[in-house]
Amino acid sequence: MITEDDYLYYVDRALDGMAAIVAGLGDRLANTRPPLPGANSPYALLTHCLGVTSYWAGALVAGREVARDRDGEFASAGPVGPLLEDVTAVRARLAEDVRAAVPAAGLRGTPPASFLGPDCRLTQGAALLHVYEELAQHHGQMEILRDAILAEVTP
Repeated sequence: MITEDDYLYYVDRALDGMAAIVAGLGDRLANTRPPLPGANSPYALLTHCLGVTSYWAGALVAGREVARDRDGEFASAGPVGPLLEDVTAVRARLAEDVRAAVPAAGLRGTPPASFLGPDCRLTQGAALLHVYEELAQHHGQMEILRDAILAEVTP
């Protein structure tokens, strides 16, 4: 079984990668949606990832009240600086949640079907794996978004 530190190492790699992409693009380009059908901006995608992490680890694993507007995450926009501060805060809270988790225990709530999580009964450990799943897939997606955005602005 992996350790808490192993888990956090890989989660941090995904968060670091997404934060670096958003920081590298800056305020204007991080809020740009590339010309791909249904594409999100890197800013919105990172906001969504923070929502996923806060809800699945905070509410379903740690049992905290977490207000989330999933649809609003994809419509979000703003300056990069405060979003990067949010990454730092969510990462710290996630580390606390991971260390307090009881992997084999049941969730401390039921996710709404609209959150599109796994469609099976989950343990706290499985919910944390779902967090990693989301972060890893969206990190790769964000790399493609960045490349598409830069291709549009680079002659």
